[in-house]
Amino acid sequence: MERFIKLIKNRSDIGAGTRGSDMGVDAIEIAAINQNSDYFNQFEFEDVKTHNESVYNKNRNTFAKRIEHVLEQCTRVSYAVKHNLQANYFPIVLSGDHSSALGTISGIKAVYPTKTLGVVWIDAHADLHSPYTSPSGNIHGMPLAAALADDNLDCKINEITPETVQHWEDMKNIGCPGAKIRPENLIYFGVRDAEKPELDQMEKLGIRNYMVDEVRYRGLQNCVTEALTKLSNCDIIYISFDVDSMDCDMISYGTGTPVPKGFDQYEVIDIINQIVKSRKVVCFEVVEVNPLLDTKGNKMAETAFQVLEQITSTIILPIE
Repeated sequence: MERFIKLIKNRSDIGAGTRGSDMGVDAIEIAAINQNSDYFNQFEFEDVKTHNESVYNKNRNTFAKRIEHVLEQCTRVSYAVKHNLQANYFPIVLSGDHSSALGTISGIKAVYPTKTLGVVWIDAHADLHSPYTSPSGNIHGMPLAAALADDNLDCKINEITPETVQHWEDMKNIGCPGAKIRPENLIYFGVRDAEKPELDQMEKLGIRNYMVDEVRYRGLQNCVTEALTKLSNCDIIYISFDVDSMDCDMISYGTGTPVPKGFDQYEVIDIINQIVKSRKVVCFEVVEVNPLLDTKGNKMAETAFQVLEQITSTIILPIE
């Protein structure tokens, strides 16, 4: 059975600390054009309405910046993912900042509320903060805390307003009430820049992180096979690919929070392709390309497109 792709373009960067990832989708499209690829003419697409102008509002919320608008944006993404899954599409979500992933996960669970969802998070960062623990208040560092519905109050450092509490509770309940994933069904690849509250959560909840050195030492195939075994009880899988999982010195600094000593694009392609071949994957997302920060022209978007094109080829292989 052939799988039909729908591209969901979410040009939003209001969950980030740096402007510019809202231009990431267009940068990837430009990369495709420059490579003489007709990729973006091959598939149907949907543009998600954004609220990027909210960055110009005076921000009074230190610990969850623009949370009311991020809530609105994640709800829009959730709906887009939900109605495309219901229409039997395979959504490939192209987003600005990583807060969007909460919307994507919520949309998946809204369609499959009784199915067990596994999440493979390919990222330099754990994104496990809540408004109670975040040192920056940038919500692109919080999507997994909301998806897990775990505030990590043991590491609380911030006193947040009742209004923020309500918005945060609403975020945790997008799509369907309560937690969308369980900690044992969340697996990281490449996390190497996490703060103490996040590290404490990873240890407490037993979240597995395949670091770059481990993947190279033990072998990529061995690690991915082990990860899939760990997710064997999951009915469906979502893959979130943050481009900062790649080595900024090797690839590009064209992302909001670059971190050295990451994967190269071929390792990322191999990791994702192996997981897609499990045929449990129902959605794939690419985030955090920021062309305004790229010191090598459009290199990060070009590399992200290389990954996107390769993964799409695997996704559309007929299911035997």
